[in-house]
Amino acid sequence: MTESLLVVVAAGATPDITPETMVAGLPLGRRLALAGARAGLASAPPSEPGRRRLILVPSNVIPQPRWLRALAAMPLQPETIWMDPAQVAVVDTDDPKPVLDAAGRAGSAAECVAALKGRFATMEGTADHRGRFVVRTAGDLRRAESWLLRGLIKDSEGFMSRHVERRISLALTRRLVWTSVTPNATTLVSLANGVAAAPFFLSSAPGWQLTGALLFLLHSILDGCDGEIARLKFLESPGGAALDFWGDNSVHVAVFGCMAVGWSLSAHSAWPMVVGAVAVAGTVAAAFVVAPHMVSPSATAGRRSVGAKTADALTNRDFIYLIVALSAFGKAAWFIVFVAIGTPIFVLVRVWVDRSHGRG
Repeated sequence: MTESLLVVVAAGATPDITPETMVAGLPLGRRLALAGARAGLASAPPSEPGRRRLILVPSNVIPQPRWLRALAAMPLQPETIWMDPAQVAVVDTDDPKPVLDAAGRAGSAAECVAALKGRFATMEGTADHRGRFVVRTAGDLRRAESWLLRGLIKDSEGFMSRHVERRISLALTRRLVWTSVTPNATTLVSLANGVAAAPFFLSSAPGWQLTGALLFLLHSILDGCDGEIARLKFLESPGGAALDFWGDNSVHVAVFGCMAVGWSLSAHSAWPMVVGAVAVAGTVAAAFVVAPHMVSPSATAGRRSVGAKTADALTNRDFIYLIVALSAFGKAAWFIVFVAIGTPIFVLVRVWVDRSHGRG
């Protein structure tokens, strides 16, 4: 496969915007370089001759890593330059030196593209407003942040998660990215909040249960912030993903366990403990089934496994609102019946899918 190289070109007529201009907690130039690295693009000039794909991006353009990967993979004839309206250009060539020289000499992206047009066959591209954002003036910075935040919303999210929790978490994240708060610190705060919610379900009183349900909902909101901060500031790591994943499941075990104990105490019977044991065991089993699909973000960004996508779709956080509704009537423990039935089914389906794809 042809090696792809990210080449940052001077923006030109944007005196208010420099590589040091801050956007969502990171300098514009660093954000561009990190997006290129996350997309798997090289940043150093090639040391050996040979075919290269050069992706030239003006320094005032914020790209999504998945868009850069698409540019690196798109079909393009040799010695051809592809351009989009933002003056982003892609060149496949056996001699990258003239291209690099032109990028270094040019005072602007437009000047660089004009110089290269005479050397290569030209191919016009269309604007992809989901793939990149062009910052032309200081007034665009706020809109650039909003664009980046919208890009954090997952397609697999449930209706309530997308329209309630995500709106709140993105508003919090918008402020947190300007601080020194780390994703792991946010995860630990979320974990503590979720564990604190569990004891409230030991009571059958609606007031106590509703308090616990709202704390559980707050845990879910904060749990969204850690991933948002990590993705916005390119701080994703396998360790952080594992902390987030196992922290979530620990909270679920604590909440479901307390629901079962509270139900047993109010019913003066041991049978709710059996339902709770099945729910907790199913939750733990589901976690271990999904865990192998957690891999390094840098290795899989933009091409998540079927297992990860399935887990997102089947375990979206809209279930929390059912807990809130049941808690208002002091019946939160009824939810563990759904968990006791649903998680074993999920585990069986997930294992079957893995085995059918040779990952048993």
